[in-house]
Amino acid sequence: MEQLERMAASQAHRGPDHTGFLLDDEVAFTHQRLSIVDLDARSHQPMTKGSLTIVFNGEIYNFRELRAQLERDATFTTTSDTEVVLEAWRKWGPACLQKLRGMYALAIHDATMKETFIVRDPFGIKPLFYSPIAGGGLAFASELKTLEAHNADRLSVNPEAVLASLLYVWIPENLCIWNEVHKLAPGHYLHVVRGGTFSLVRYWQPLDHIEDQPSLVDESTAIDALERCLKSSVDAHLIADVPVNSFLSGGLDSSLIVAMAREELDTLDCYTIKFTEEAKKHEAMPDDAFYATKVANALKVKLNVIEVQPDITELLPKIVHHLDEPVGDSAAINTLLICEAAHANGVKVLLSGMGADELFGGYRKHLANQFAARYRILPSALRRSLIAPLVRRLPVASAKGGFRVARWARRFVDFADLNEADAFLRSYSYFSPDELAELAGSRSTAAIGRIVDHHHSLFTALAGRSLLDRMCYTDTQHFMTSLNLSYTDRASMAASTEVRVPFIDKEVMQVAFQISSKLKIKGRTAKYVLKKVAERWLPKEIIYRPKASFTMPLRAWIKSDLREIIDDYVLSPQGLAGRGLLDGKILREIVEADRAGKADNAQRIWQFLTLEQWLRNKNV
Repeated sequence: MEQLERMAASQAHRGPDHTGFLLDDEVAFTHQRLSIVDLDARSHQPMTKGSLTIVFNGEIYNFRELRAQLERDATFTTTSDTEVVLEAWRKWGPACLQKLRGMYALAIHDATMKETFIVRDPFGIKPLFYSPIAGGGLAFASELKTLEAHNADRLSVNPEAVLASLLYVWIPENLCIWNEVHKLAPGHYLHVVRGGTFSLVRYWQPLDHIEDQPSLVDESTAIDALERCLKSSVDAHLIADVPVNSFLSGGLDSSLIVAMAREELDTLDCYTIKFTEEAKKHEAMPDDAFYATKVANALKVKLNVIEVQPDITELLPKIVHHLDEPVGDSAAINTLLICEAAHANGVKVLLSGMGADELFGGYRKHLANQFAARYRILPSALRRSLIAPLVRRLPVASAKGGFRVARWARRFVDFADLNEADAFLRSYSYFSPDELAELAGSRSTAAIGRIVDHHHSLFTALAGRSLLDRMCYTDTQHFMTSLNLSYTDRASMAASTEVRVPFIDKEVMQVAFQISSKLKIKGRTAKYVLKKVAERWLPKEIIYRPKASFTMPLRAWIKSDLREIIDDYVLSPQGLAGRGLLDGKILREIVEADRAGKADNAQRIWQFLTLEQWLRNKNV
């Protein structure tokens, strides 16, 4: 029991409203509850009815419809979605998973059959880690730190995961930073039988729900279908017994979610973040707060603006602790700061526009790769002997600020000559495979090859579909789950706040891949079909504003606040340079090139800091 209590304490932030325990001869469960649906103590967990016990993290948005079907055979004692999942499992078994619309990580134990099922939702919106126990059985949890509390002394760092974190600044779902721990893949469950042996079963395959060729090729038909589907998803995501609130950056995706939600809600409080003028200068950032205010005024919602001037030297160890793995996307800090401010106001639920870029071709890399396909038609001598050398001579920054177009141009020529799969990978990774092998040493070559092969297996899964469709599919299975959903869950739950993502929905995904890619990027307009939907809901100046990244002012920090810590964490014998993991000479070259304005290495340096901070946090 003492070990179970220690594990519960490690993730108490995920559910401050109640902690429950169940300990018997077969299982030991603990659950930390953030009360959102049926706030009564009757819905605390672990929940036991008859032979079944459930622990459940997440939300089932269609639980009322499912309950209506189940009431013919079952008697309900709560109004929670947890009890509906339990009774759905009793009636349909694992087949009930096909009926669930929502986000979830759950375990159901059947005391009669002496078996346990551990399940993760189709997109991996909710995390689930597991680790085999010596002598039989499994330990599992929503956060990695909880399994560290279970048995930290037997964990060893996975060098392939470290390489992936340097390549992507995050770690894919098929890898974990600890060799002894695994991430349960989205759309899978573990079936654990008496004695602790287990099998892995895939219950949801996204490719089964994507047509060989898009069927929505007519623009007006596609716009109508997408609007109906998205509005249905937004409405479903509003189910709660506490107020629902929202992120609002003033960009297309969050603004459209807020507009659709506002139609159903009497009041809606929104949250955005604002940076200092100095920070915006180095990043060449648009002013989200300016646009968010315009949206809030147009939709008559309350906007809470959080002005950010954080102490990054204090935030770095904090965010690395919360994220569990060395994840170097500073957007996690945005999420944490917004959710902390919202939590201080009593907020438990926030809507997010996450997922739209992955489904509808909204990232710059999507447009850039389509342009690269045309660029490769130019004579090789022109590309390699004239254009690329000229672009690589462009400075990326000066003492007065950063040059965003120069950064983009230099990044483009780094991948534009490659084949489609390699070009797409290189367009959003931070080293080429050869550069990474040089940094990490020849011993890393095989592992880097496996990381690249995994990426390419996803990219080629939609053979016969357009380049854009293959990029979007790869993003939904890789970038979205392993980075965006991962940091969003960990950073928001660190502040005891749940984030809901209406774009990341089975029905929305199915419609998205029915729509022709020609309606997703049309000319130079990204997310074209989504923008046409938004024209029915939002002012055009919001829909067609410049795209902004949900990130922090890294370049400003690295040039000022973080200079001393970079010298310590990255360049000193006590830091990465002295660990023997990476080539110290190359680390220094990367830092010095950034400081001289010869290269934009801010994201690489931030990941070095993140990795070293993680190693120090874990006393490795």
